[in-house]
Amino acid sequence: MTTPAATSIAVAGATGTVGRHVVAVLRARGHGVVELSRARGVDLRRPAGAPIEDVAALLQDCSAVIDCLNVATMARRESIAGFTSTTATLLAAGRAAEVPHHVALSIVGIDRAPTAYYAGKRAQERLVAEHGGAATILRATQFHEFAGQMAPALRRGPVLLAPRMRLAPVAASEVAEALVDLATGTPPSAVGGPRRLEMGGPVVHRFPDLVRRLGLPGWVVPIPYPGRGARAVAGGALLPRSPWRTGQETFEEWLVRSTAPERSVV
Repeated sequence: MTTPAATSIAVAGATGTVGRHVVAVLRARGHGVVELSRARGVDLRRPAGAPIEDVAALLQDCSAVIDCLNVATMARRESIAGFTSTTATLLAAGRAAEVPHHVALSIVGIDRAPTAYYAGKRAQERLVAEHGGAATILRATQFHEFAGQMAPALRRGPVLLAPRMRLAPVAASEVAEALVDLATGTPPSAVGGPRRLEMGGPVVHRFPDLVRRLGLPGWVVPIPYPGRGARAVAGGALLPRSPWRTGQETFEEWLVRSTAPERSVV
């Protein structure tokens, strides 16, 4: 049996929470990696109509692009602007370089929870759907790191005000494995829009319980947040409905092995 030749794959957000795992998985499997991130000197956020030839040149001979980029904001306008700008750049450069498959990481429940941040993800998915090429959108649940990353914003003196929501956290490394499996597999048909898949973790938790398990100083107080978006996430809008794949590592197992700095946040 002949082993298929390894190919080069571009990773946008290559130094981020998921992107760094994607890069590691690709290299472990023998693939070439084109790292696209500001830390590597490639800024994909640019005005409409700006030149994209430099990005297209980097994508030459790539068999797929994996988009793991994030936008660090909770503001609706900034989220939409950030995700649409980077996605438009990637899609245009991918078309110019004739990249066969675009794989985008998104979030479970963005169409059920009308939050400001998710407006950017919905706009990103629309661009991917409209670009006309072969594309896969993998919607994943929140990563195990999520509670620790949110903790500083929750603190009010000795109290952490944790919103009531139900989550099925998943290991970022397992999401990376899934993205690589999709990018190195057979691309879907470009007819009918992108292939959409969902992935979540193995256990459903209440967010305040996750914050408590971090062992941070202070008292964790569950609170309801106002608005339709908050009511939706409290009711389970962020849980997968038809998971294509379920991660194996639990939040407790992640805590044991993790040396993430979020655990020491005060």
